[in-house]
Amino acid sequence: MASIAGMGISICARPSSCRQSQLINGISGLKLVSFSRRRKSFPSLRLQRTLRFHFSCAAKPETVEKVCEIVKQQLALPEGSSISGESKLSTLGADSLDTVEIVMELEQAFGIVVEEESAQSITTVQEAADLIEELMKAKAN
Repeated sequence: MASIAGMGISICARPSSCRQSQLINGISGLKLVSFSRRRKSFPSLRLQRTLRFHFSCAAKPETVEKVCEIVKQQLALPEGSSISGESKLSTLGADSLDTVEIVMELEQAFGIVVEEESAQSITTVQEAADLIEELMKAKAN
């Protein structure tokens, strides 16, 4: 059995001796493809390949906190509302117009310009904070 996960490759002569957990290694979105030949000299071969990698960078806590405050203010959420980096804007009640207003407020508060494609990809507070730090870093260079 051959497995491709990220950049590593594992090969097992006997598929029964390979454990599924060794092959996946916590990477999501794997697709199983099998090739086999009916002759004795060519055993069955299974390839697993990664369809999607998830990359996440963590913004500074103060950036996330400031984004949370702006989101609370723009959505007029009650004072006791709990918002974290994992909070989804749609779950908090934001529609597309609210999201545009949030992005405009973030641009003004942080002195950045967010491209339309990037703004449309923001779904969580953490994604907004990560994008802000990335844009601020690019602006500084």
